[in-house]
Amino acid sequence: MIEETLRNLAPRLRALRQRGGATLAGLSAASGIPISTLSRLEKGHRLPTLEQVLALAQAHAVSVDELLGGPPTGDARVHLRPVTRNGKTLIPLTRRPGGIQAYKLILPGESSPAVPEPTTHDGYEWLYVLNGELRLVLGEQEMRLKPGEAAEFDTRAPHWFGTAGTQPAEVLALLGSQGERTHMRATAIINNRPRPPTRDG
Repeated sequence: MIEETLRNLAPRLRALRQRGGATLAGLSAASGIPISTLSRLEKGHRLPTLEQVLALAQAHAVSVDELLGGPPTGDARVHLRPVTRNGKTLIPLTRRPGGIQAYKLILPGESSPAVPEPTTHDGYEWLYVLNGELRLVLGEQEMRLKPGEAAEFDTRAPHWFGTAGTQPAEVLALLGSQGERTHMRATAIINNRPRPPTRDG
């Protein structure tokens, strides 16, 4: 089922690009995926990785479910379908096209290669570790994130992430367009809390 969905993606990718009037070169610049790879994906000669699915959905301003041909329904009882590729599972948490997209990623243990191959694309990403340990390579830096820890970065910087150990990792990921940032209101909420009474009061 999953493999069939990915194979049927080829004509959909071509149609999306042609509908938007984009060239392979333009789509490559927007997604960070080489032109030769995009050509093979559109011809069905290659199956996309989860990272490429995310980048293509962002470049085409559609949800992952729409990109993969999910049912056009707004019924909240219809769950967005997960996608598994190379042991990695991507669960879309938003259906709307454009704006910030939310996903849950489940990464298998020992998924980190000795020498990762970072990629780049337009956008801004936030990662929050729910379980396990995440290995994040960002430019020349490498860090390990544990449950409760988060990272945010401009995806035009070379980046890669996978598990840091033998146990699977669960990650909440948010992907926005270039320049789009989350709006933090925690400080305002904290500042609005009643102040504790003083000795004079």
